[in-house]
Amino acid sequence: MNEGVFKDRVDAGRRLAQALSRYRGLNPLVLAIPRGGVIVGREVAKALEGDLNVVIPRKIGAPGDPEFAIGAVMEDGSTYINEEVVKRWGIPASYIEEERARQLEIIRKRMESYRKILPPPEVKDRLVILCDDGLATGATAIAALRVLSLKGPKTKVLAVPVAPASKIEELVEEGIADDIVCILKPYLFYAISQFYEDFPQVEDREVEEILKEFARDRRL
Repeated sequence: MNEGVFKDRVDAGRRLAQALSRYRGLNPLVLAIPRGGVIVGREVAKALEGDLNVVIPRKIGAPGDPEFAIGAVMEDGSTYINEEVVKRWGIPASYIEEERARQLEIIRKRMESYRKILPPPEVKDRLVILCDDGLATGATAIAALRVLSLKGPKTKVLAVPVAPASKIEELVEEGIADDIVCILKPYLFYAISQFYEDFPQVEDREVEEILKEFARDRRL
C-alpha cells in the first residue's frame, strides 16, 4: 500500500479509530453516513466500544455535475445550501427545489429499510461521532452537524479518513464541531476515491447487514 493511501474502507475505519482512541470507554454514539460511511463507522464503533447508527444527509448536486455538492438535505427536510456557489454559477431556485425533493424521496426509502433494524438514535447528552468515508465539499457533514446540534449532544466530533486541507481549515474556523479528526488532509484533492486502493460501490444490503449486527449486540 502506498503511504497515505487506504487499502479499503475497513482499513480507513481502523486507522480512523486509532486516531479517535481518546474517546474509547466514553460510550460514544457513532453516527455513520450511508452508504460507504457505515463501513468506516462500524470499525470506529467496534474499536471505541460505542453504539452505531445512521444519519442520512443527501447531497444536492450541481446541474450537469451531480457529484459536486452545492448543498445537502437531511431526513427532517432541513437544507444547507452553499449560497456562494449557487450565486456564482447562477443556479435557479427551481432546480434546487426539484433536486431537494428527489433526494428527500431517496432518504425516505432508505429510512424505511434502516429504521426497521435500528430506531432513530437518542443524541441528547451523548458524545456523538459523525463518520463518513471521506469529505469533499463538506455539504453533507455540515447539514448533519447542524441538525445534530439542535438535539443537544454533549460533544460533536466529525471524523473522516480524508478531506481537502482547505475544507478542514474552513470547518475548524466555523466551529462546526467540537473536534474534527481527519487522517489525510491533502492540498491536491480531486475525489475521495483517489485515496483508496479499493473503493467499490456499497449496496443497501451491506449497510443493512452491518446495522443488524449492531442491533443483535444491543439485544444481548
